[in-house]
Amino acid sequence: MLASPNSLAATSTLAAAKIKRVVSSGGIEAWLLQDATVPLIAVEYAFGGGATQDPSDKSGVSRMVARLLDQGAGNLDSTTFHQRLDRRAIELSFESDRDHFGGSLRTLKDNKDEAFDLLRMALTSPRFDPADVERIRAGQLANLRHELTDPSSLAIRKFYEITFQDHPYARQAGGTLDSVPKINLADLKGYVRGVIAKDTLKIAVVGDIDPEDLCKLLDCTFSSLSDKSNLTPIPDVVATKPPQRVFIPLDVTQTFVTFGGPGVRRIEPDFMSAFVVNHILGGGLTSRLFREVREKRGLAYFIGERLVWMDHSSVFVGYSGTHADRAGGTVEEIERQVRHIAETGPTPQELDDAKSYVKGSQILALGTTSKLARTLLQHQLDKLPIDYLEKHDEVVDAVTLEDAKRAAARLWGDGLLTVLVGRSPVP
Repeated sequence: MLASPNSLAATSTLAAAKIKRVVSSGGIEAWLLQDATVPLIAVEYAFGGGATQDPSDKSGVSRMVARLLDQGAGNLDSTTFHQRLDRRAIELSFESDRDHFGGSLRTLKDNKDEAFDLLRMALTSPRFDPADVERIRAGQLANLRHELTDPSSLAIRKFYEITFQDHPYARQAGGTLDSVPKINLADLKGYVRGVIAKDTLKIAVVGDIDPEDLCKLLDCTFSSLSDKSNLTPIPDVVATKPPQRVFIPLDVTQTFVTFGGPGVRRIEPDFMSAFVVNHILGGGLTSRLFREVREKRGLAYFIGERLVWMDHSSVFVGYSGTHADRAGGTVEEIERQVRHIAETGPTPQELDDAKSYVKGSQILALGTTSKLARTLLQHQLDKLPIDYLEKHDEVVDAVTLEDAKRAAARLWGDGLLTVLVGRSPVP
């Protein structure tokens, strides 16, 4: 059942008022939102590193580690480990993106001790049993083979290769058909030793637990990790400057288009202006691209665009699917809309509507314990203050029409990097 606007607003107020920074006796820090409404606890955590820490010739290591950590730990093989999780309805998962390695824990309050202990075991003593390693490797290779016939996967992969060239961001987190077979046990264990450490750890906890109990569990779970990670330094990088167009031939009826260019980083003063104006161009069913390309002209089956920010760079990325015969008209209209907003910026009404949406979407992001925990973790990774939820609407409201016009010119003034996958190139 959907929460009512009033209940969502109440959730936002509750979050802003009660978020606390707790530090255990062992020095483990977390942001805590204590809420006893239901006997649930949601935990989100992340370590610095992610796929950028894969060896340059063995992309895919971090993804394999993420899929293997819950496949047995300590004296528990994969089957027994999952039986323990299932018996207590504990949800435990791991993931890796470009910059971070982390995961989620969901548990009932009564099962918190066992849940946190299973997380401890997974992080500190993963088994990496040969049968599990080969099963996960086979699944990863199957996904990669599928992506070779998937136009959207091919387009986004090529886009990041062009955008970041020889930077680690150009590599695919899932690896390649050449790299994944080379990954060995030493690579997996070396990744864990180098990345999973206390110095880069960020934790967000939401639910029915008090600070004292949480501190005890934090020490039990994380205190035995290495104090210091061993990360390869990653340089900042500016995305390749547009315009540029690449075509990848693939015998499919639908042509897939990915387009984008340099964005605005989260730490920059213009970020919120860029975020708001980006919504106006491509952020939903009311966006210019959706209205002009899909609704008015019927050129595309779908279209959208978003701002993507990372620790060392930022891009805007758009996507569209269209019939092969309409690919030329689709790309032409996308480029026309991009030029127009870069030259004139948004209208005052568009800006007001977008600011209202951005503020409302923030409230929707706080509607459950899991969403709250993810939001609080992201705020930490973005180096935002602990009271940012209280300040968010003020930051959005402070975006002026001139700010939005400046951001639009910066984002789209140089045009687009465009990748098309389909039967024939666009003229």
